[in-house]
Amino acid sequence: MAEELHLDTTLSKAEQYRQLLPQIQALTTGEPDLVANLANTVAALRQAFGFFWVGFYLVKEDELVLGPFQGPIACTRIRHGKGVCGASWAQAATLLVPDVELFPGHIACSSDSKSEIVVPVLKDGQVVAVLDVDSDQLNDFDEADQLALEQLMPLVASWF
Repeated sequence: MAEELHLDTTLSKAEQYRQLLPQIQALTTGEPDLVANLANTVAALRQAFGFFWVGFYLVKEDELVLGPFQGPIACTRIRHGKGVCGASWAQAATLLVPDVELFPGHIACSSDSKSEIVVPVLKDGQVVAVLDVDSDQLNDFDEADQLALEQLMPLVASWF
């Protein structure tokens, strides 16, 4: 198991993700506990990129329930279809939001959050969780984030 991340911060964001994803896989390989793997994944993402908030919401019946995260305190439960996370769950699709104030029905867990990306975790065609990443900067996420985080989701899905 890896005990520290090795990242070259002089590289592009896409190249940094290419360095990080195999390290997350190595960090979680052989660990059967879902919470431990989710916790280390959010820690690695936050450490690597300094995200304002990063965490998982887990599907439990008709709600998303807060799972492992790093950052300020967060909303505990989100209804299906509500906010960016609930919309990502309902659509089973990644949502990249450059300005959360312009997203209809945005749930402001923190007024410091300015942009957001939410990526669903699919297991057997069903959303079992979403990865939520927030920035305190407008338009902070792009296709590099979307591509890399979507590439991470099959690994995450394997833990469920």
